[in-house]
Amino acid sequence: MDTDAIVIGAGVIGSATTFELAKQGHRVLSVDAGPGAGMGSTSSSSAIIRFNYSTYDSVLTSWEAAAAWQDLAAYLDAPAGAAVAQFVPCPLLSLDAPESNRGKVLTLFDRIGVVYETLDPDELAARFPALDGRDFSPPRTADDPAFGTPSNERRVGGYLMPDAGFIDDPMLAAQNFMAAGQALGAQLRSGAEVVAIARDGNQVTGVELATGERIEAPVVINAAGPGSRRLNALAGVAADMNIGHRPLRQEVHVVSAPAGFTLDDGGATITDAGTGTYFRPHLGGTLLVGSTEPECDPLDWVEDPDDYNERPTVDWFQRNTYRLACRLPTVGLPSQPTGLAALYDASDDWVPIYDRSSLVGYYQAVGTSGNQFKNAPMAGVFMAELVAAGIAGRDHDRQPVQVVGARTGLSIDLSSFSRLRTPSVTAGNVLG
Repeated sequence: MDTDAIVIGAGVIGSATTFELAKQGHRVLSVDAGPGAGMGSTSSSSAIIRFNYSTYDSVLTSWEAAAAWQDLAAYLDAPAGAAVAQFVPCPLLSLDAPESNRGKVLTLFDRIGVVYETLDPDELAARFPALDGRDFSPPRTADDPAFGTPSNERRVGGYLMPDAGFIDDPMLAAQNFMAAGQALGAQLRSGAEVVAIARDGNQVTGVELATGERIEAPVVINAAGPGSRRLNALAGVAADMNIGHRPLRQEVHVVSAPAGFTLDDGGATITDAGTGTYFRPHLGGTLLVGSTEPECDPLDWVEDPDDYNERPTVDWFQRNTYRLACRLPTVGLPSQPTGLAALYDASDDWVPIYDRSSLVGYYQAVGTSGNQFKNAPMAGVFMAELVAAGIAGRDHDRQPVQVVGARTGLSIDLSSFSRLRTPSVTAGNVLG
């Protein structure tokens, strides 16, 4: 086919980008080394839809994206009867701790209009009696003599986002975006590994596959998740960037949700800087739990995204679940690690890069840091608008693209996601 744009990566970000480009009338080819859309790191996402980020444009992006997730079928104009990923309402409670960023977040919520409630310790205890409301900060490992011991007499409060939730099937969500793009003429090539970025001087001209095939296009978008750093190296664009990114291995574990904390009896997603965990109820009476990367947890950087341990380990299982049991003492823990391990493409400051590059026609949706699934609908819009600006000859570095949110009418400044930005001061973890 004659191709206007090649999107490398068919995860949820790449699939949303494919859809938005096709919606603008571009002839789009999505290529992915895996077997199909959403079958890479997207399939391992906790798929939480929340709004508590540390920067204005990130909060606004998540609030705008949530409107698409809440009725994905309508957003994608899916055919009647099609299987479409569902938004599952589940409030999110962020617990107070010295490590939390409550003041900054709630100020941003007030500016944007994000709905929230504040809960003092007594209100929290009444609303969520299954939680131990003592202050366990700072997070510790289980071999620390002070592990599980409250640090003071203080009980914690928090703030609640009643409009939060999660997507029941993140892989299907990516496939829904891809199917919507295909309905508009986009094509998907699975099992297609990109081994070179073709260029003519400082203009990208396409890609070369491992089979030796070359596909030409004046626009190439890197949305390859954990493989995106390698592609940027092939394109020769990394030296131009103030923000780096690289694969980070993470584990998420599955345990049985105790009474009082399932989806059907008052459970909520919890972000808990005091213990260094986040957890949320899932379908079928289970609970997902992961780490918020506190200082006591080493970051497991991976050099080769094709070579890492894909099985959960005893060490990380104990780190996550033992801390969970401090906050949710009635939870039952299995004797063996349960869950999965996957890679995130983590940026230096945990804020994504949605941007052009120093190579004309080569764009990047990278450094998504495990916290961008929820923003995929808007990420696709961002990338399509960046491409449109580039085709029109606009220099985004000098004249940043602005995207006005349909929900709020507020403007999102895409320079906040620039590769050239000064590193953002964020929560310093997957919660962004």
